[in-house]
Formats: sequence, structure tokens, C-alpha cells
Amino acid sequence: MKTSRIPGFYNMTVEKRRELLASMQLFNDEQLNNLRKAESLPLGTADNMIENVIGTFPLPLGLGLNFLINGKDYAVPMAIEEPSVVASASYIAKIVRDAGGFTTESTGRVMIGQIQVVGCPDIEGAKKAILAERDALLNDANAAYPSLVARGGGAEDLEVRLLNEGSGSKYGKMLVVHVYINTCDAMGANIINTMVEALAPSIEQLTNGKVYLRILSNYADRCLAKASCAIPPELLGSDDFAGEAVRDGVVHAYEFAASDPYRAVTHNKGIMNGIDPVVIATGNDWRAVEAGAHAYAARYGKYSSMTTWAVDDNGNLVGELELPMSVGTVGGSIRVHPMAQIAHTILGVASAEELAQIIVAVGLAQNLGALKALVTDGIQKGHMALHSRSVAMAAGATGEMIDIIAEQLIQEKEIRVGKAKELVEEYIK
Repeated sequence: MKTSRIPGFYNMTVEKRRELLASMQLFNDEQLNNLRKAESLPLGTADNMIENVIGTFPLPLGLGLNFLINGKDYAVPMAIEEPSVVASASYIAKIVRDAGGFTTESTGRVMIGQIQVVGCPDIEGAKKAILAERDALLNDANAAYPSLVARGGGAEDLEVRLLNEGSGSKYGKMLVVHVYINTCDAMGANIINTMVEALAPSIEQLTNGKVYLRILSNYADRCLAKASCAIPPELLGSDDFAGEAVRDGVVHAYEFAASDPYRAVTHNKGIMNGIDPVVIATGNDWRAVEAGAHAYAARYGKYSSMTTWAVDDNGNLVGELELPMSVGTVGGSIRVHPMAQIAHTILGVASAEELAQIIVAVGLAQNLGALKALVTDGIQKGHMALHSRSVAMAAGATGEMIDIIAEQLIQEKEIRVGKAKELVEEYIK
């Protein structure tokens, strides 16, 4: 897109926003009609996606604006029910934009398939036998999914790990084969599972053991994406808070999360507040991304902050977020879910690597938004102001009454359903 900087977007009606985006050629007429439909996921489609379907469960779909990543503009689709997340990410993205934008990179698209072997009579000999047949095993894996190889991917390497060697129990000691697979632009769960299942008989023959599990690992530590930014302190300040004070407060808040798992869990949940909505909107597996991210946060033996924040020699606030990012742009629900297709059209990404980089940039922005709020006005001021609309609706407000009741709740500093019900009753009288 030409620019993700759209001032006043939040003040427009939903239809005006759609018309503006259509005029910017972010999606076609058919996709615009899908956005207008009350049921964006047809029941027939839903019924073929999972079992025992009784309906669909929509989420609000918003746009994270102002994102400038590696010099390119993005409007980022975010599917989430929690107030303030989209606003916070967009606000921080504007600050980072004024500082030159986010810089991102990634390590590639190598995912991991695991094959568990137990009962090997000679576990060291079994390891040597597998490594001796490395090339033949990789060829067999690729033969199980030739279309991936044709696209430039496939099984690239393998290694053998010995677990619980000192265990006295026959149920503890095991050999695990890791198969490293380039899944190209697919998340690749089905691809990986197909390949490792194809290798199971050969592995049993080579090891004289019994194969039990053969499945992907969601700890995709060879499929990393990283985002960073550097922000001059003057861009962080406000009428009430000096930029240097905000900068130092953010670093202190990060150090708290880096040192204390009790704080790190909530700190990292805020990061995932930004990441999960993009993963969901693009039709990817947010549970896999969550699991991999939290495992990576504990990779040094202690659960800690996913982000790092520091002050550089020029006094800038410097942030970085690196995470496993097993997302795709093809396959799975991406092809069948109309809203996922729209999200990909809006983003206009050329590869899964590009999508992964956008996602970690949003996570970094969301983290800074939360930390900046915490060290200045507190998290509740902005969050509860946006939450007031949901409270008003829960109390029965509709139409123009929603904004009126929400504003009264903010003014009276009583953002609760009981108070909102009183105001609705007064309004109706």
C-alpha cells in the first residue's frame, strides 16, 4: 500500500472505512462484499473445517495503522475482542514511524519433525546407523512430498538426539531423530507429519527399536523472525512526562520482566496481545505460535521477557523482539476462510518470511505501548476509556446511546455495568 498513515481513521463510520480502503485498492469488490456480510464465514464452509459445528464465532477485525517496516508501509489486520490493543499498536507504530520505522529480519523457513524411538538394544549404534543413512533418509522424506521439493523446499538435514541416557527406566531412555524441513510459504504441519511418518519404518529397521511419536515440533527455533527499533526520547514525551523519564521507565519495566517470571508472564502476554490477532486474522495457528514463543522465552533455563529494551550511546530507546514464527501464507484455513483471504490481500505480503517479520514488529509495538502506559498514566486510563463502550453495550445501550453512556462513564470515573445500567435507564426516561 502507498501509506498506512491514515489520520482520523478511527473517527470514520465502518462503511466509510471500507470505502476508503477499497479506493486504495486494498481489496476487490468481492472481498468488499464479504466484509459487508453479517456472516463472513459461511456455515457450509465452517461445517467442513471442524467437527460438530453449530455456528460461527466472529471477532472484531481492525487495522493496525502507521506501520513502516523495512521502509514499506503496512496496514495490519488484527482480529481481537480486547479494547485498546489495536489503538495502542497503531499509536506506537506512529512514534516508531517518526523515528524511521521498524527493522526486521528472519532466519528462513526451516521447521522440525521429530521421530521418537524407544527400546533400542544399542542406542549409540542406532545413532550411528541413522547418521550413516542420512542422505537416503532425506531422499525418502522428500519422496513423500515431491510437490514441496518442486517449490524449492523439502527435507534438508537431520540429527539424532539421545534423551534420558542415564535413566534406569525403560520408559525414559529414548532416541529422537530431528528432520529439518524447509516448508517454503506453508506453516507445514501436514507436510512435516507426512514426511516423518514416511520415515518411521526405515528408522525402526536401522535402530531395532520401536517408533512411537512421529510429529512436528512447534518449537521452531530454526524459523525465527526479529524486529527492532530505535526511538529518540523526545518522541516518547508528553505534556506531563519528559521523554527521558518515559525512556528510563520502559527500561526499568523491562528489567523487572527480565528478572521475575511473575512479571514476565504478564509482560509477554501483552506482546502476544499484538501477535495473536495478526496470526488469527491471517488464518494461522495462534496456539502453535504461542507455544513456541513461550518456550523461546525460557530457552536459557528461566522464563523471562521476550523483548529487550535498552538505551544506546545516543540516548535512544532501543527495543528488540525475536521469536519462532511458524506462520504461512498458503495452505490450511488460509485458502478457505474468506476473512483470512482478505487479511492477506490487505497485507500484500510476498512470503511467509515477510508475514513473520510483520507479526513480530506488531508484537514489539504492542509491548512498548503497554510499558509506556504502565510507567506514565497507568494501564487503566486508556484501556478503560475504550472499555467503556463495551460496558455501555453490556448494560443495554444501542446506537448513538453507546457513545453518550460511554462518555458519561468516563467523566464520572465509574466504568462498570451497574453504573451504565443506571445511566441507560435515565436516558430512556
